Amino acid sequence: MAVIFHADCNNFFASCECLERPELKDVPMAVAGDPENRKGVVVAKNEIAKRYGVKTTDTVYQARKKCPGIVFVPPRHHFYSEISGRVNAIYLDYTEYVEPASIDESFLDMTQAVSCLKRTPRQLADELRQRVRSEIGITISVGVSFCKVFAKMGSDYKKPDATTVITRENYRELLWPLPVSDLFLAGRAAAQAMRRKGIMTIGDVARQPQRAMQGLLGKHGDQLWRYANGIDDEPVRLYGEAREVKSVSRGRTFKRDLVTENEVRTGLSVLVDEVARTLRRQNLKGGVVTVQIRRPDMTVISRQISLGHCTFLQRELQAAAFELVRQHWTVGEAHPIRALTVGVTRLSPADQVTEQITMFDLAGADDRRQRLEKLEAAVEAVRRKHGDASITLGCQENAGIGVKRGGERG
Repeated sequence: MAVIFHADCNNFFASCECLERPELKDVPMAVAGDPENRKGVVVAKNEIAKRYGVKTTDTVYQARKKCPGIVFVPPRHHFYSEISGRVNAIYLDYTEYVEPASIDESFLDMTQAVSCLKRTPRQLADELRQRVRSEIGITISVGVSFCKVFAKMGSDYKKPDATTVITRENYRELLWPLPVSDLFLAGRAAAQAMRRKGIMTIGDVARQPQRAMQGLLGKHGDQLWRYANGIDDEPVRLYGEAREVKSVSRGRTFKRDLVTENEVRTGLSVLVDEVARTLRRQNLKGGVVTVQIRRPDMTVISRQISLGHCTFLQRELQAAAFELVRQHWTVGEAHPIRALTVGVTRLSPADQVTEQITMFDLAGADDRRQRLEKLEAAVEAVRRKHGDASITLGCQENAGIGVKRGGERG
């Protein structure tokens, strides 16, 4: 039987900062962005701040209100990446099947290690925790199970610096009483939909007829039903093995709220330009565009549109993104926008995309798209030679909201 670990670094960014500033261990502290540019959102906090109720995604203002003496430090992503690499190097001493899920968490297939080292899964998990603690100076929580989803839920079950073993014999006892919102990938909307149907716990999900969950939430409902029942055969990848890219997105919090159509167009244009550039450089085209709008109160609405064809053209993605905003948002002083995110999904390799065209396409539309692709390819060639800011497409400058020429942040 497979032995899968999910190792999760506790309060990772905050823990990394304490390595170089030990005095931060004894005060409430959080890692946050730049408040002056309205990027003052908590991305990590230590246990002391957590006890005051400070949460990830709190604004600096909210965090200070909960904890007046909190100390903020700016994020240092290169430093965090360095520590992450050192943590994964310890994991690689035990198995080559180490799959980072993010900068602070990794899946490990420890099946062979358990057999070769003649130790129980719990003993190996405790050994990993001890090594990371003593060799690096931070702590991890480890979930141990027979599949990835239960290993992930195991690392969340008890924190910090803990090992939780979830087996075929005890998962009903440990996981099924938990609220449905604790089920992996059960987002807020899905959890609300399930609660409206009286599905309150993970066990309730597991005991539903599979078709009922499909009827309630479609494919996502089927996935949640499988996860609740421990049905997950996705393997752990070899370290360094490339993951299939399923989406490309870019987001930005602006210096001030967007309240005019021109500001929204500018904000969207710089994000779409970054997305289109990434798609082209990865030789991908996408068929679905998504726009997320974050209000000043931090609530988010998300809408998407299917294009009917796959593209990496900045002009087509821009038009789709703005149309989504126009249809689902009233731009103006009464409806300010704090942040925008643009994403493209349903990706395919650009050289494998085939279009079903009509006689009218043959008369001009398909030729027009080919001309646009050549134009944007020429722009990309100039950027590669002279830098990304050397040439832009569309309106991409408004110092008031923090957008400069070439997508630079003001």
